[in-house]
Amino acid sequence: MTPTRAQCAALDAADPLHALRAEFDLPAGVLYLDGNSLGALPRRTPGHLAKVVEGEWGTGLIRSWNEAGWFHQPGRLGDRLGAHLLGAAPGQVVVCDSTSVNLFKVLGAALRLRPGRTALLAERHAFPTDLYIADGLSALHPGTRPVLLDSAAQLDAVLDSEAAVVLLSHVDYRTGELLDMAAVTERIHAAGALAVWDLCHTAGALPVELDAAGADFAVGCGYKYLNGGPGAPAFLYAAARHQADARQPLTGWFGHARQFDFEPDYRPAGGVTRFLTGTPPILGLAALEAALEVWELADPAAVRAKSLELSDLFLELTADLDVEPVTPREHARRGSQVALRHPDGYAVVQALIARGVVGDFRAPDLMRFGFTPLYLSRADVHDAGEVERFARRGEVT
Repeated sequence: MTPTRAQCAALDAADPLHALRAEFDLPAGVLYLDGNSLGALPRRTPGHLAKVVEGEWGTGLIRSWNEAGWFHQPGRLGDRLGAHLLGAAPGQVVVCDSTSVNLFKVLGAALRLRPGRTALLAERHAFPTDLYIADGLSALHPGTRPVLLDSAAQLDAVLDSEAAVVLLSHVDYRTGELLDMAAVTERIHAAGALAVWDLCHTAGALPVELDAAGADFAVGCGYKYLNGGPGAPAFLYAAARHQADARQPLTGWFGHARQFDFEPDYRPAGGVTRFLTGTPPILGLAALEAALEVWELADPAAVRAKSLELSDLFLELTADLDVEPVTPREHARRGSQVALRHPDGYAVVQALIARGVVGDFRAPDLMRFGFTPLYLSRADVHDAGEVERFARRGEVT
């Protein structure tokens, strides 16, 4: 039986994550169900940015590269992110660049680790940047050919001795479907290929165990569930077992073994540092650092449990509407969003936004609603479900 709003509020009061809602600056009158596109602003971010801008930059000037530790921010934040949310031992994650740039780097490194193999496998319905980067990189590797899958279920039919790299989204950005990373990676490895995972809709939405799953490489963004702000630096993961032999194609000076020797020839740095390219965006890293401070107050298992509870509630509240849920109901196959299909989906989403319920729309007919447990409550979801009901009945204009 669907809980009442009063019951939802009582559950919220007992929620171990409920106090973290106060860590975010949310506009009054807005029910924000779009954190899977852009996360909310942490209250501590403006103050932390001011400290970095006024103190480290304004007063410390160039000394802050050493005194404030700017040089080491990509690896330091990467280790924090890896330890708390990605299941990665130290020295395997760096925070840098954008998801697209990082994907170019890890795919390039992965292809070079599988010489003689020609197929780069990817999902036809992946987020477009994944396909664009894969296509562009294939053009730079003579003989490499992209092979597009309609779904991961087709893997066994195409995994053969020609498969070099398989690029997959852990959570589908359209439907919210979650893949079993460990099981799929095992199948990829059995064919002799390498697994590259897109974690843009995973990091901060559910716990990940990259090391335990045997992942080879992974990328993800900092601005969705991680709340690092618009255009926040992304991250990449390179398993320690590959780092000595990995050579990424964007060989910039921050990935050089001795960058201040200013040598004309490139020598890769040891470890995951070789995946750095240019000067780190210090202000972007500072904003993400403030968000990670909030994340380190949360138990990832509790986040996952609440995420499933919130999305279950929303599915219940919309069950009798003339919409088609395309997000799997099984917990093991669901990320942290609900996607509903309707031919008038765009109009419905606009009507919801007009009433303060912010979701988003993906053509041709998908309404997406993200569930971010650090700042979204059960009462919020109950209220959003009621507004959704009004919108579908044409009562919202």
